Amino acid sequence: MIHPLRVLVPLATALPLVGPLVALAPAAVRAQSLFNAAELDQSKFIIVAAPIGNGERAQLNIYEQRSNARPCFAVQGSNPGLVSPLLATFDFTGICNRYIDANGYSLRVGGTDLATQYRLSVVRQNGDNQLLAIPTKPGAGAEMVVARSGGHASGFLLLVPEPGWKLMRRTFGGRALGHVYVYRDVLPGAAAPAPAPSPAVKPTAAAAAPGAAAPAAPPVRKRP
Repeated sequence: MIHPLRVLVPLATALPLVGPLVALAPAAVRAQSLFNAAELDQSKFIIVAAPIGNGERAQLNIYEQRSNARPCFAVQGSNPGLVSPLLATFDFTGICNRYIDANGYSLRVGGTDLATQYRLSVVRQNGDNQLLAIPTKPGAGAEMVVARSGGHASGFLLLVPEPGWKLMRRTFGGRALGHVYVYRDVLPGAAAPAPAPSPAVKPTAAAAAPGAAAPAAPPVRKRP
């Protein structure tokens, strides 16, 4: 018979190892298990290339209209659309949200949070401003174009998502967090998930086989 104390000692010794083992798990796997993504109203958000310094470079900003108390932003024109960040002119507490760095936004594809594997950067090239998802680790994957301004001008520019990209809300335990995902269901070029097949309907015994003649009606017997 094994004495209970002899069993408890090895278990107590092994428990401190649980924390380090969790820490060694891949970051994407840990994030996938911690957070989920929820739909949001795309019409209340805009993705912006915000100028830095003298305007030669830009960074990603995302603005959210939380209430209708007063407008948080305005957009004029297209290709490129010029953005007026109105929220910078008043105390927007409870009215607007502004996500300006990796604390407020990150990349997600399907069920995988890619915050530790990709960074989101605005790059100016070929007369356009592009929002790029740039891998930060070897083997993370290819660079992806997420959104474009459709031209260049000075100031704040509207970034229009490429097909398949949208914003989603990060959630934890069913609770919405102050963090948004730049999101896509699958990687560009990958096949979309196939819909689940419909359950097969088995013919009943009364159903006639295709091409078979209908059964003859029984003869009617007359009374004498």
